[in-house]
Amino acid sequence: MADPTPLSFETGPSRRDVLRVGLTGAVVAATGLAGPSRVASAAGESPAASRPNVLLIVCDQLGFDAMGWTGCPDVSTRNLDRLRQRSVAFNRTHSPDPVCSPARGALFTGRMPAETGVIANAGQIRPDIPNLGQWLSQHGNYDTAYCGKWHLSDGWAREGGVPGFTVLPVGDGQGALVDHTITLSCEAYLNNRRAGEQAGERPGGKPFLLVASYMQPHDICLWGIQQEQLVPAELPFPQLRDRLPALPPNHTARPAAPASLDRLRFKRFKSDEQWRYYLYNYYRLVEQLDTEVGRLLAALDRSGQADNTVIIFTSDHGDGRARHGHVQKGYPYDEAVRVPLMVSWPGRLRPATLDDQHLVGLIDLVPTICDYAGIQPPPKARGRSLRPLLEPSTAPVDWRDHIVSQYRQSGRTVRTDRYKFVRERGDPTLQLFDLHNDPWETRNLYQDPALADVVAQHAQLLDVHEAALDYAPNVDPATLREKVEA
Repeated sequence: MADPTPLSFETGPSRRDVLRVGLTGAVVAATGLAGPSRVASAAGESPAASRPNVLLIVCDQLGFDAMGWTGCPDVSTRNLDRLRQRSVAFNRTHSPDPVCSPARGALFTGRMPAETGVIANAGQIRPDIPNLGQWLSQHGNYDTAYCGKWHLSDGWAREGGVPGFTVLPVGDGQGALVDHTITLSCEAYLNNRRAGEQAGERPGGKPFLLVASYMQPHDICLWGIQQEQLVPAELPFPQLRDRLPALPPNHTARPAAPASLDRLRFKRFKSDEQWRYYLYNYYRLVEQLDTEVGRLLAALDRSGQADNTVIIFTSDHGDGRARHGHVQKGYPYDEAVRVPLMVSWPGRLRPATLDDQHLVGLIDLVPTICDYAGIQPPPKARGRSLRPLLEPSTAPVDWRDHIVSQYRQSGRTVRTDRYKFVRERGDPTLQLFDLHNDPWETRNLYQDPALADVVAQHAQLLDVHEAALDYAPNVDPATLREKVEA
């Protein structure tokens, strides 16, 4: 198919500069040599100027395998693929909750949704838990700016509505209308910083945290909400028929599931062609995102600050994409829970590296950013700094052996190396998937007598996890749901 992405972040200061950065990273990777020394620690080993900027790019509803570099044949993501070549990418990254607001509350605090109190869309983070902007501005001496979707009390970031951040104006609306404005606002922020530094207005080189929170490919939700208008029975563009993506192998898989999951099957698409047309349009939205990411990274290159900026790219959750007969999100299967994660810092981190071993999550981003900022993470942060996994080292890394996500308030998922276990409070039907032998999650094995010990072990992991949580006042530990006020 034609490649619709005309821009890439190769358009930096010069091709020679870009190649120099790429070759430096390649030499580091090939020789096994470590990059420059670690940045400032919590003890304050080095001046503020040595601490990196952070560009955190968050998109909405991008599945972990919906890009060219992850093997998707139906999408062109030249800019994200090029970022992958500059990054350490993680293949086992999990959303703490596959719904927008709960995921974002956890991402920006390092705490689980049951602790932040955001267990459904449009919730607010409990006031005694600081978000990343508050923590870095107060303890790390960072300039903090936010642009785009917030969805914690309000859909879009507005001045005064995002504590700890200066909000860059974009308005609101669907991603097709707003995402390009996010890029332009972030570019203006970078240009203004550079102009201020050149004028001597930022002595000491105060670093920045810039969050670019894009909407796409979230616009795909409209294809389920307005199905009759957007996905008619007759294909509106017959010339696309030979270009529609194939349906996934688990499209019709309906493993035994708790009642709340069993009711979720999307029944309004009546034909395989409708499903495939929906998939085709999802990937076009991903390409819109890819274009904006390319423009933003080109702006960072032009600002002259790319070499001292940690770039983190991720998504809040995935999308059904016809798997298990689903659209949208809100269930514990990998299409909703697993998300992309790439981390880049030219000359410091290993480029073109894929971590296919460690279980990581969005809750790890706050501790990671704090580590590079040279400060301790907020109290009770549940995540762990990814720094030992990001930097070249021969020393073994002591890492977690499981990770927990929640869904639909009372649902819990625990993933270990081989298995995924799903449990909902009050529902007798459990789920156990052997992801080594059944990566598409088609066979629920929880009633297999040979795996009774596995079920019990994973249930215990969830029990220990729940017992350690500091539940928000609006969450009832007995039901794991929002408390209903009398």
